[in-house]
Amino acid sequence: MLFGSSGIRRKFDQTLIDTALNVGSALAFRSSDIVIGMDTRTTSPLLVHLVTSGILGSGGTAYNTGIAPTPSVAYGTRTVKAGCMITASHNPEEYNGLKLFNPDGSSFTQKQQADMEELLKTRYWTDWQHQGCERTIDALTPHKNAILDKVHIKTGITVVVDCGNGAGSVLTPYLLAAAGAKIHSINCNPSGHFARPSEPLKENLVYVGEMVKKTGSACAVVHDGDADRMMAFDSKGRYIDGDHLLMLFAKYLNARQVVTTSDASMIIEDVAEVRRTPVGDTYVSEELLKWGTFGGEPSGAWIFPQISYCPDGPFAAALFCEIASEWNVTEELDAMPSYPILRESFACDTARETVLALGATSPTDGIRIAKEDGWFLIRASGTEPKIRITAEAKTPMKTKEMLKEGRNLVKQGKTA
Repeated sequence: MLFGSSGIRRKFDQTLIDTALNVGSALAFRSSDIVIGMDTRTTSPLLVHLVTSGILGSGGTAYNTGIAPTPSVAYGTRTVKAGCMITASHNPEEYNGLKLFNPDGSSFTQKQQADMEELLKTRYWTDWQHQGCERTIDALTPHKNAILDKVHIKTGITVVVDCGNGAGSVLTPYLLAAAGAKIHSINCNPSGHFARPSEPLKENLVYVGEMVKKTGSACAVVHDGDADRMMAFDSKGRYIDGDHLLMLFAKYLNARQVVTTSDASMIIEDVAEVRRTPVGDTYVSEELLKWGTFGGEPSGAWIFPQISYCPDGPFAAALFCEIASEWNVTEELDAMPSYPILRESFACDTARETVLALGATSPTDGIRIAKEDGWFLIRASGTEPKIRITAEAKTPMKTKEMLKEGRNLVKQGKTA
């Protein structure tokens, strides 16, 4: 499969170059007009030109946004037939890829992805009389205004913003300032070279908590490379894990029906009716189209159907700042239940084959083993050659036992 759990993604190489041209041609064959945006990676401009060439050569219209967060591009797609974002999201700089969107901001469904893979086997060039055209559009302003219309920061709070030198740099600091927040920016230069690992994990952000405390900030918000993800810190400089952020958003929004993934904590079930999907925002948005008022996954992808079915990091950042201006977030978090949950990943060149050998129908969906007092999940990463194991139980000892059981199963799968 060319598509992973979140679009097409791989290390930059000739295959990715050829794929970008073919994707542009296939998009124009299916859709007459397409919005295209990109993150800050040094290879993104080339891939944008290739996708654009494919669109023009196949008679379509390309609306180029330049550097913009993925959710800005997805929001801009509402006025056309399809959208394409050039990004490898949270992967290192040597990766790049393509995410494809429908007009409602949702990622291409599994069926659409399969259709696209068939279309990519051919290029759909038209003659000289029917070449397409290219236009430049502003994707940032409409998205910013749509967020400002829905989010209201009630006091002039101080916020630390770390965009990781990614696409969020061109929107989130300005969005929060326009909403009335005082901003302390870190890594908000869209240079294309990441000063820290792009994935907004606690271990990659050890300096942010100290910055919050030194500046007396109410909170901090953090993005990955394309700003579809958002993670946060409270006023004490504590990193907020994704499971408690999910619960915080659901509680604040009074969301009674929440869609989340198979690796999310059991705690969300304390505040909402929950439907679980395989890991990946594509699955969450597909389910939200049928059911639910809010969705997300612990990796930091938060989906707000009132604006779009694309994970929206800038919207999440603004909403979190609104919450911080109204609630004592630290007290809210301390009052929430917390079950021990362990997540680990390790490199494995045969990740997909190993997970399939364990009985999974899909390697990236993996297998989830539920027991009376907890569960564990084993899955292959959809973006990297890795196996991921998640385990949760009601006691630390039981969680460690479940994680160990998961590791043992992986060893069995490798030798199968």
